[in-house]
Amino acid sequence: QVQLVESGGGSVQAGDSLTLSCVASGDLSLYAMGWFRQAPGKERQWVVSISRDGSSRVYDDSVRGRFTISRDNRKNTVYLQMNNLKPEDTAVYYCGSRRSRFYSIGVHDYDYWGLGTQVTVSS
Repeated sequence: QVQLVESGGGSVQAGDSLTLSCVASGDLSLYAMGWFRQAPGKERQWVVSISRDGSSRVYDDSVRGRFTISRDNRKNTVYLQMNNLKPEDTAVYYCGSRRSRFYSIGVHDYDYWGLGTQVTVSS
């Protein structure tokens, strides 16, 4: 089992940047990771995923070119660099772990979740 803790959220203006972090209690190198987000009244939505060794990444079309996922397995940490934020990016952001070498874009393919961090973007 691994525990995940997200941080780095906040309230920003459109066009600003934020970097989210997700720190794992265990050996993160065993897990593919993903970032998801959930806006009020909506289901949790996949945003981006990264393979266990960081060699493969995949982005949702809505964030491609603006968001970048990375990981440092020595620090058991995954990052989400978010640039040019838009009001529609407003949501609670969650990181999820999947004990596999390969990433997935499916919410139900992830085994463990953090409690989330709020990102609010105003126009």
